[in-house]
Amino acid sequence: MSATFNADEIFAMAEQIERNGARYYRKAAGMSTNSEIRSMFTGFAAIEETHLRIFSEMRARYAQDRPAVQQFDPEDEACQYLQTLASRGGWEGKASPMRELTGTEPIEQVLWIALAAEKDSVVFYTAMKDRVSPSDRIGLEEIIREELGHVALIQKAYDTQHK
Repeated sequence: MSATFNADEIFAMAEQIERNGARYYRKAAGMSTNSEIRSMFTGFAAIEETHLRIFSEMRARYAQDRPAVQQFDPEDEACQYLQTLASRGGWEGKASPMRELTGTEPIEQVLWIALAAEKDSVVFYTAMKDRVSPSDRIGLEEIIREELGHVALIQKAYDTQHK
C-alpha cells in the first residue's frame, strides 16, 4: 500500500527540515572557533530561513482540503522515503536521530553531521519535486541547487579539517 501525503503535510515536513537546519547551523556557528567555518554556518542558517519562507509561501498556495498529491511511483520509493522521514521526525539539526548536539563535538563531526543532513534534504526535496505543482517546481529546483552547493562547501571544509 502506498503512503500518500497531501501538499500541506509535505510542505510542513519541508518547513521543519529548514527550521531544524537553521537551528543546527546557528548552534554550529556558535561552537566553531574557525572564523571561515563560523561564517559559512551563519550564512547557511540565513539561507535555511529563506527556504523556510519559500516553503511557507508554497504551502499557503495550497488549500487545506486539496486532495492528496500522488504521482506514479510503481516501487513506492518516494512515498516510502517521505514516510520514513515523517515517522522518525527527521534528524536535521541533531547529532543523531535521537540526540541533540551538546556543543562538545569536534568540528569534523559537526561538519559530517551537516553534510549528511544536507544530502538527506536533497533526497527529500527531489522526492517532493514530483508532488508539487509545476509552478512550484522552479522554486524547489532552486532550493535543491542551493542545498547541493551546501554539500560541496561542507565537503570542502570537512576535507580541510580532516587532513
